[in-house]
Amino acid sequence: MRFAGRSGRWPWRSAAWAGRVKMAAMTVRLPYIGRFAPSPTGPLHIGSLVAAMASYLDARAHQGQWLVRIEDVDVGRNVAGADAHILASLQRCGMHWDGEVTWQTQRYALYEQAVAQLGELIYPCGCSRKDIAAAIYPGTCRHGLAPGKVGRALRLKLPQQPHCVLSFDDRWFGHYSQDITAEVGDYVLRRADGFWAYQLAVVVDDGAQGITDIVRGADLLDSTPRQLYLQQALGLPQPSYLHMPVVVNEIGDKLSKQTGAQAFDDGGDPQLLLRNAMQPAARFLGLEVQADSIDAFWRAAVPAWAQLLQTLPRGA
Repeated sequence: MRFAGRSGRWPWRSAAWAGRVKMAAMTVRLPYIGRFAPSPTGPLHIGSLVAAMASYLDARAHQGQWLVRIEDVDVGRNVAGADAHILASLQRCGMHWDGEVTWQTQRYALYEQAVAQLGELIYPCGCSRKDIAAAIYPGTCRHGLAPGKVGRALRLKLPQQPHCVLSFDDRWFGHYSQDITAEVGDYVLRRADGFWAYQLAVVVDDGAQGITDIVRGADLLDSTPRQLYLQQALGLPQPSYLHMPVVVNEIGDKLSKQTGAQAFDDGGDPQLLLRNAMQPAARFLGLEVQADSIDAFWRAAVPAWAQLLQTLPRGA
């Protein structure tokens, strides 16, 4: 389904975004702007290092910019000092970002503007988790709140007839399609606790920063159609996507802070960092990088990644 979006001006859109709109009818490849967007729920571990490395390699292989954004919008899960720890780990690994680091908690005004722009596509929801037995939201509050209910959350209204079916071509996995009306239902943009939902924040931030290419874990593959719908509703350009396989533990769960992933500890020794973290992360991505220093690692890894891209469904 194609959604034409809504009219109106967006004062928060970046100059990069404006330039992309002017060139929308052209086939010229615009300068690459990628990003790594970790949540500060703990230190960098091997799974998040793989994600950071893939996004960094892709940006450098395309002679592009690599931005870092701290996705701290889920305030209740944030760990004090984790953002500083993550940034320090990236620097020790030789992944130096372009521009200034941004934090989502500093960008609430942008999310407010986005919700205002969506207008009648937004409605208040008073349902609790207990009220919704199924994973797919049944539209209980779509036509108004039930007596005694308070609309604490905000949901995005999806087309019903016909359903909203969105597809895209992922650079790693190939073609992906999802009927978000049937498989997800109207989804939350502002949670009942007052915090902004990931789906809204990530779309608004990517648009504001002029992100052209998103490289991230395959655990986010099925949320991408929801983001595509929001991009279309807000009149934002669609980035290119590459969802790579995620590192899992011995029972097949994604390696994360919640599943007990441990931070890699190099003790300040670059050789240990190379041997115990960076080379294993590269190996997971399909790259065998032999190097005796961190600088040499990147000199070898970037062209190796560029070569690997040629084997993917959509090439580089």
